[in-house]
Amino acid sequence: MSTVTSALTAEDLEFLRRPLHGFLSVAGGPTPPQPRPVWFEVTAGGAVQLFTSPDAVKVRRLRRDPRASIVVAAPVGERERWLSVAGRVTVEPDGAHDLCARLAARYWDLDDPARADDLAGLSAGDWVRLVLHPETVRRYVS
Repeated sequence: MSTVTSALTAEDLEFLRRPLHGFLSVAGGPTPPQPRPVWFEVTAGGAVQLFTSPDAVKVRRLRRDPRASIVVAAPVGERERWLSVAGRVTVEPDGAHDLCARLAARYWDLDDPARADDLAGLSAGDWVRLVLHPETVRRYVS
């Protein structure tokens, strides 16, 4: 069943707390949009956040037009389910390194020395935090 709301439900939040990949699309890009897979985290307040390089093309586009959406789908082998969150994005200069560390622990086994080295490399990078504030939430659950 497909539904539309302006906020995330408790079931949406539970789904988004899983280590799934999201596909982010930003406005102001090529037609058709070019979504990119991203790590993400949903906040207690229902926003969706991710980190990226401050000079990424998506950041430049978001500074011109802050509209974006993220789509998250259940993996193969589970019942069909997807969630699309659209809204305005703020580019935040703080919190990106902490978010990076939390997401690495969520998506990688940091006991693996190679992944721990990958995280060390990420931690040395320059990042900003993108925060997507939901305005429209569409979902499908079979």
